[in-house]
Amino acid sequence: MENRVVGLMILSFCFLYWRPGGSVALTFSTKLIHRFSDEAKALWTSRNGNASNAVSWPRRNSSEYFELLLGNDLKRQRIKLGSHNQLLFPSEGSKTLFFGNELDWLHYTWIDIGTPNVSFLVALDAGSDLLWVPCDCIQCAPLSASYYTSLDRDLNEYTPSLSSTSRNLSCSHELCEASPYCKSGNGLCPYIVEYDSDNTSSSGYLVVDKLHLKSVSDRAPQSSIQASVIIGCGRKQSGGYLDGAAPDGLMGLGPGNISVPSLLAKAGLIQNSFSICFDENGSGRIFFGDKGTGSQQYTSFLPIEGKFETYFVGVESCCVGNFCLPRSGFQALVDSGTSFTFLPSEIYDKIVTEFDKQVNAKRVSIPDNPWKYCYNSSSEEPLHIPDMRFVFPMNQSFEIHNHIYSYSEAQGFRIFCLTVIRGDEDYGVLGQNFMTGHRMVFDRENLKLGWSHSNCEDPSERTSIHLTPPPSDKSPNPLPKEQQNSNTQGVAPPLSAKTSAKSSSALRLQACTLLCLVSSLLLLLLICLLQP
Repeated sequence: MENRVVGLMILSFCFLYWRPGGSVALTFSTKLIHRFSDEAKALWTSRNGNASNAVSWPRRNSSEYFELLLGNDLKRQRIKLGSHNQLLFPSEGSKTLFFGNELDWLHYTWIDIGTPNVSFLVALDAGSDLLWVPCDCIQCAPLSASYYTSLDRDLNEYTPSLSSTSRNLSCSHELCEASPYCKSGNGLCPYIVEYDSDNTSSSGYLVVDKLHLKSVSDRAPQSSIQASVIIGCGRKQSGGYLDGAAPDGLMGLGPGNISVPSLLAKAGLIQNSFSICFDENGSGRIFFGDKGTGSQQYTSFLPIEGKFETYFVGVESCCVGNFCLPRSGFQALVDSGTSFTFLPSEIYDKIVTEFDKQVNAKRVSIPDNPWKYCYNSSSEEPLHIPDMRFVFPMNQSFEIHNHIYSYSEAQGFRIFCLTVIRGDEDYGVLGQNFMTGHRMVFDRENLKLGWSHSNCEDPSERTSIHLTPPPSDKSPNPLPKEQQNSNTQGVAPPLSAKTSAKSSSALRLQACTLLCLVSSLLLLLLICLLQP
């Protein structure tokens, strides 16, 4: 607290004086001390017993003096912005889109980039950091709507030279200095991002341009915002990016310095958090700056080798039905860019064995199916599919709403599969299918993952709260109904009708005397605290 003092207010005197008519008034006198004044400097010296903290005290009206004041103003403005609980979302809307197998089971959203703005359908990936789009293409996926059965408009390619707000990021930039691909300080900053999927990558160079957003908050109507972000000009893609996954780009939502949430928070536009929500109908929402609700459950992110470079969490146990499996804890990467959920082999074996024990349907083998535990059930037979949940530290329960994929067969039969996959690593991946039905809050400021059951409603469409003055005939702060008096006539309090002017003055004098004594005690306490 000592290092954050902006100004000091010292209580010096209290005065009592009589007003005409015998009333008593109480006046407090205060002295204001500027944070960089000689008095404040002397105070710091007395508090610390030496002048070490005053060595760098800025000289009044010097350039350093004004820089410190301006810096403090900017910090306060950023705090003020964050305190408004402002939510940002892409200018085309917060809605996320799901196209099933055609676009590799990923969730997407439309974003606008550049001046004039160009639209891109980008996949949402919490497992990586970079926002990249197809750009000055050498090797990119098809962009024509006719190539995809689910799209109603062509996809776009980004050309930095056609945007008046675009500028190249050079190798000398602080976010590019660590790049092993830079050859000279003034050259373009190249990038190569390789993903976990086989031979899947994107490469090109980095630029800075405007991302078009809209805002909604409790205190202001919707407004448009253009934020400077780093964009990968993806000239060449490979693997899954040529076969239907993210044909028009990908937005990395990871904790790295170049991700969109990181850049928006650093600019002071949002609180350092975001949320994504996928509903059971293949839609959803994304909001930057969302810290969730006070009633949500949460668990802490885990550092990997001492760093928070990915969203890892620790699962204490897995439950199938009402049975929680012993020794079923593991660490998991929370990744919206992974379609399904992968489990460490030992945990996978325990879960599928218990699920198979509880389900009352016949297991079947389906060739070329990624899920190995599938079942055939008749629509005429009652079916029991056990629930699943993860238990996090402090008994935080994560209910899984979408652990089954099902489709109809001929003659009234239905196939359903448990959508977990045996992983090759000693950690799991909590994919977007297990996130379904939850508002997932990535609170990067407090290093926590929050969640609450949600139908992915849009806060930007909620009814506004109008803080207008009440009508003159109504109280601005009405009492709760059970405390309101049913007597509609105005009746003066009985004591006020019996109290004379003389006794009223005496009461005020007693109150003022008491206040003066209290203020004197506070002054003595302050003097004691300031003693070195």
